[in-house]
Amino acid sequence: MSTLLDNLNWRYATKKFDATKKISSEDLNTLKEAVRLSASSYGLQPYKVIIVENPEIREKLKAAAYGQTQITDASHLFIFANDLNAGPESVDAYIKNISETRNLPTDALAGFSDMMKGTIANLSQEAKNIWTAKQTYIALGTLLSAAAELKIDTTPMEGFNPASFNEILGFDKLGLNASVIATVGYRHNEDDAQHYKKVRKSHENLFITI
Repeated sequence: MSTLLDNLNWRYATKKFDATKKISSEDLNTLKEAVRLSASSYGLQPYKVIIVENPEIREKLKAAAYGQTQITDASHLFIFANDLNAGPESVDAYIKNISETRNLPTDALAGFSDMMKGTIANLSQEAKNIWTAKQTYIALGTLLSAAAELKIDTTPMEGFNPASFNEILGFDKLGLNASVIATVGYRHNEDDAQHYKKVRKSHENLFITI
């Protein structure tokens, strides 16, 4: 546990990445697996994770992210896109996956399926989109922690134009929406922010035990 806390103290929102340093395939696969294993409501994972390596696309995305250099200088760009069409089909696919993974008949999962479908059906489209977008932040948190364990730098970012990202990446045709992004790579030795002391609330100001 002390190693985990040390690594969380080590990480920070990197302002300047070293564009010459790339994440190894092995480490990238570890990060992807960590995100895949992330928690989500019901385990439904109502989102996609798009990893952008293409430099031309990233240049376009940088313009849609107000020119922030992390978009192009980091080794990889993770885009968490929430599902705008979460519904019965999504649940059916998930139930099929559970059935095959756990070797269970789908009939045994009917109650769970009906509960999920009923809950989602009772949400307005706006509420449903807010719910699926929230799930992406859980996966983002998993990515940040996993990267810190590997001593890989990250910057979670909300400072971008989702509509522009959606257009550039063709998300509109896929029923997806760019919810939150993270640049992933290695800090530049000229990034002064790495030397700043981490500022967080004290235990007394953060936690309330009832």
